[in-house]
Amino acid sequence: MGKFPIRFLFFIVEKFKKFHRKSVIMKDIKNRKKAQFFVQVCQYNVIRIFIMKGVKMMRAKRQYLFIDFEFSMPERNVRVKDFFAEIIEVGIVAVVDDQIIEQFSSYVTPLKFPKLSERCKSFLHITQQQVDSGLSFYDFIRKLEEFNKINLETMIVTWGNMDMKVLRHNCLQAGVKFPFQAAELDLSMEYKRFFGDQNQTGLWKAVQEYGKEGTGRHHRALDDALTTYNIFKLVEKDKRYLEKPKPTTIGDRVDFSKLLNEFA
Repeated sequence: MGKFPIRFLFFIVEKFKKFHRKSVIMKDIKNRKKAQFFVQVCQYNVIRIFIMKGVKMMRAKRQYLFIDFEFSMPERNVRVKDFFAEIIEVGIVAVVDDQIIEQFSSYVTPLKFPKLSERCKSFLHITQQQVDSGLSFYDFIRKLEEFNKINLETMIVTWGNMDMKVLRHNCLQAGVKFPFQAAELDLSMEYKRFFGDQNQTGLWKAVQEYGKEGTGRHHRALDDALTTYNIFKLVEKDKRYLEKPKPTTIGDRVDFSKLLNEFA
């Protein structure tokens, strides 16, 4: 049965109300009960449509932040006193209503250990000059705070839990407040649970298992954030596909075209 627009449902309600009034005058009890029943069915469908539209609007008011950080690292087999990983590159993809509304990418100058190791530069294909010209850590935090939207519920999505762990630790070391007011989702764990894997899968391996390729270059913050967003869409699509269909209601089962013919 095709779906009827809400205006048509209002039209049917009025038609059956008139039929109901006529049946009362004519003392036609059988048709009066039929009219009462179908008026209730139509009104139920009108209410249901308004509720579904309201739910859709509520769901639309959510912002997803797909975030990836790249970190500093010490030389291999060399101990540096009190060393800890610091964020040196950030990539963020902000999504609302399945639309990318903002992309942000920048290098960040580390506070405690500003000089990068040769291992770090080689692994990330990053230069000391790029990091030196990046945002200060405090400007970086202020930028992150701009993603807190008063009118939007926000969900931070990362691949793995290290991004938020390192951000929290860096904030603690710098004496600044954690910038986000949002729920957090580790998509790698979601992926692991969904496919029943024993071990966590790497970001680019996961996208390749879908028969796709990652965006841009691995270990570039914005490219990895975009790849995380693409995997998120694929996993959500699979989850919807596997959901059991909801049982139909009496309103879904009524063929209004037949009803109109019957009472014409």
